[in-house]
Amino acid sequence: MTRQRIAVITGGASGIGRACATRFAEEGCAVAILDTDKHKGCETAQHIARSGAVARYYPCDVADRVQMQQVAATLEREMGPADILVTSAALIPNTESILDMDMASHDRMWQVNYHGTLHACIDFGRQMRERRQGSIVTLGSINSLLPLPLPAYNPGKAAIQRLTQLLAVELGHHGIRVNSVAPTYVLTEGLQEKIDAGHRDLGKILAVHALDTLPGTEDVAQAVAFLCSEAASKITGVLLPVDSGWGAAVSYKTYAGGVPWDD
Repeated sequence: MTRQRIAVITGGASGIGRACATRFAEEGCAVAILDTDKHKGCETAQHIARSGAVARYYPCDVADRVQMQQVAATLEREMGPADILVTSAALIPNTESILDMDMASHDRMWQVNYHGTLHACIDFGRQMRERRQGSIVTLGSINSLLPLPLPAYNPGKAAIQRLTQLLAVELGHHGIRVNSVAPTYVLTEGLQEKIDAGHRDLGKILAVHALDTLPGTEDVAQAVAFLCSEAASKITGVLLPVDSGWGAAVSYKTYAGGVPWDD
């Protein structure tokens, strides 16, 4: 009898993490949701369980090295060793100046976004290494590719891209693939609230994309699921944009000589 695959999602209580947890449950995985938000984490696990899938919530601050080790050990004992890891836990800031930024917030973002990713990859990667199989997908960003005015988040996402490549080489010899996805602005509930409140201009956001729509959380989850699938069995160490063409359009549409069309 084939053992049910275990998918571990950090930051799985909401947003992209929740969409990934739901997607892997639909594919027949047992899902472990790691998050600091107990209310949303339990609600997400219950929502998935109502569909007949196995889903459990584990409270975890990914920035806490000891806590992550304990959760990984407990999860392995209760559910089994991880087959899939998605590191979605992250803090998302507003723009700020390097010279005027709050250093406590800067350090906390690095602890959660980068070190939290590293902690999860170490502990669940070790479980995968023992069985010589598994797939890890880290959450990068368009911030992994170009400088943007987010002095903690932007370098942190660039660091996650490099970490992903390092892990891909180190773990590839053990049959483990490690990739990353790079979303642009994702139309989450949080972003929609900011747009509705006038704190974000959807027109300006779309103006530097090739497509006229932004990805939703399900679009990112589909890309993550692909990277963990047999269809991607020879793909490792890549950063897959889910960006509505931002990477192609951001320089094209801002060319000082103008663009050859005007809508």
